[in-house]
Amino acid sequence: MKADRIIKNAKIFTSDKDNPQASALVVKDGKFVYVGDEAGLSGYEGEVTDLGGKFIMPSIIDSHVHVTIPVGFEYAEMGERLEPNGKQEALDIMASRIKENPGQKRYRFLLEKKFLNGEDIVKEELDAICPDAELQIQEGEGHSIWVNSKILERHGITDDTPDPIPGLAIYVRKDGHVTGNCIEGAAEIPIILDSSMELTDEQVDAALKRWIDFSVEYGVSCVFDSGLPGDAKFHEKVYKRLKALDEQGKLPIYVDGSLVVNAERDAAEGLEEVKRFHREYNTEHLKVHTMKIFQDGTQKIHTAAMVTPYADIGTTGTTAFSAEGICELLKNLNEAGLDLHLHTVGERASREVLDGFEMAKKELGDSLKVRVTCAHLEVQDDADLKRFAELGVIADFTPHWHAGTPDESSKWLGMDRACKQFRCKTIWDTGALVTWSSDNITFEDFMTWNPYLGMEVGMTRKITDKTRGYEWTRCDTVFPPENERMGIEEMLLGFTINGAKQLGIEDRKGSITAGKDADYLVFDKDLLTAEQEGFSYNKPTDVYFAGKKVN
Repeated sequence: MKADRIIKNAKIFTSDKDNPQASALVVKDGKFVYVGDEAGLSGYEGEVTDLGGKFIMPSIIDSHVHVTIPVGFEYAEMGERLEPNGKQEALDIMASRIKENPGQKRYRFLLEKKFLNGEDIVKEELDAICPDAELQIQEGEGHSIWVNSKILERHGITDDTPDPIPGLAIYVRKDGHVTGNCIEGAAEIPIILDSSMELTDEQVDAALKRWIDFSVEYGVSCVFDSGLPGDAKFHEKVYKRLKALDEQGKLPIYVDGSLVVNAERDAAEGLEEVKRFHREYNTEHLKVHTMKIFQDGTQKIHTAAMVTPYADIGTTGTTAFSAEGICELLKNLNEAGLDLHLHTVGERASREVLDGFEMAKKELGDSLKVRVTCAHLEVQDDADLKRFAELGVIADFTPHWHAGTPDESSKWLGMDRACKQFRCKTIWDTGALVTWSSDNITFEDFMTWNPYLGMEVGMTRKITDKTRGYEWTRCDTVFPPENERMGIEEMLLGFTINGAKQLGIEDRKGSITAGKDADYLVFDKDLLTAEQEGFSYNKPTDVYFAGKKVN
């Protein structure tokens, strides 16, 4: 057989359990047609490339990213990052900056809530320092904002405006009046990205090209885009550009897309919209077959849904869907042939999903085909750890988060729970399907989009001076539990074949197997034996997508 590419003398990690190691491969018409030892090359004709022992692996599948939100953030400047000592100092700094820079339409700042020393900001205080223009402060974690009355008025948010997701995505009120604090994406994203629909196609394409170039450079050939809450119009605007780029032959990445449905009350209407996206965004490298739900929020602002109450304030948070709502949704998704992906930070968020899946499974049995993924899984109750494997629910982790110390989170979790976070190895060892992701909402310098950073921290659970990461994140101690550290093969499998299984494309991607798309990476260094600390500096020398070199 005449081949397009014949490779020998390579160390090939295939991610194929039936043929885990190989030394030779053959590509024809964008597919692997042979993977094995060099003796099997005799049946193929063409130029043979001797790689001299270089390492080959399948290209990376990042199983939870955000593509559309960062495009909006690319043009929505967040402004100066503040680190004040208390609320009054924050107000004073902002007042000074506004005075120094008169005439702007909107003033923007970044501020982590911890710098307020337990106090909170209300719109009247922002109105006092910025009465004639809009003022927006984004909380550092990206899940809440403070705004002045000018912004509330422009968006028609009044004391009578219903919360997007009661108890979760809310307009904070005091004595029945909105305070200007908007919590979680469905409440804040429409404000943050309120000028994004004005972006031109050229601007959207430019932002996407930056992301495409990074992905190609680092060998990421497939991603799951986990959606944009609260702004379906801008989300679709970006998908229209992704579709156009693919039709122009300019999208060398497979984008598995989704559409966010905010709350249980929106399920029926949301399902119809997901069906529409499934029909309309269906090109070679762009598919949509998944509903995305932000089932809860984050620990820092106490919106992650817990089984055990928060240690500091005694609340447990709220979920977007009840277990019964998840069950009903799964039956409808199953009938439509669609999948479900959920943001689940707290232990109760994932428990409601597991309970709902179990209910649906009892009703539908083996006819239930929906692929359900719970993402992030920062805190898990001991009773639920085995249930992912037992039920067949996929567990997706963001491993570059698995570092630092439990000291801060112990303030709201208590030290015992704080020392039992991100239990990925335990869930992996139960036989559950575990995938890895880089979850981020901005492109910026793409530092934390680096899959090899995720691999390093997944293996070490720390960030040292050898790590290619931000200096302010460094912590030389292992984040507990130490026995949750992963091995390199587990990291590679989670970023390849397991990701393909999550997305339902394992028949054509995720492993170096005859018959699959020839998406693969070549490295000078053997990743299986590379030092764990500093692993984040790895990068492929050659990147192939459907058999073509793209870097």
